[in-house]
Amino acid sequence: MSILLQLAAGANGSTGGSYSMIIAMVAVFAIMYFMMIRPQKKRQKEEQEMRNSLEIGDEIITIGGIVGRVVTIREEDIVIETGADRTKMKILRGAVNTNKTKMDQRKKEVEAARQAAKAKKESKKSAKEEPKVLSDDEK
Repeated sequence: MSILLQLAAGANGSTGGSYSMIIAMVAVFAIMYFMMIRPQKKRQKEEQEMRNSLEIGDEIITIGGIVGRVVTIREEDIVIETGADRTKMKILRGAVNTNKTKMDQRKKEVEAARQAAKAKKESKKSAKEEPKVLSDDEK
């Protein structure tokens, strides 16, 4: 960032200075794009995919914190049932914050992958630790 400040301070009205100022502005915009705008768009895309992949029976949490199970899916809204008395509520798709069913499945998959990696690592480690037994001919 200090390089950008030096470039900006070096622009004393000369032609080279104005080019360096433009380059500095482009660099700042590029940094902002890759640090702020791009991750936000990626997050929005993932949220939209999650909302479009809702299925009947999924347990969801709304933006307001209501936990319920999806009963009906329509174009713009969904109907969920919540509570012990199975109260039905109609909410907009955009109000869905988290799909707990998919999140739990993803956690199980990640845990299974970790266990498999750990077992593979331990098998490699035990294979290295096994001492080679020399036969009488090799001695």
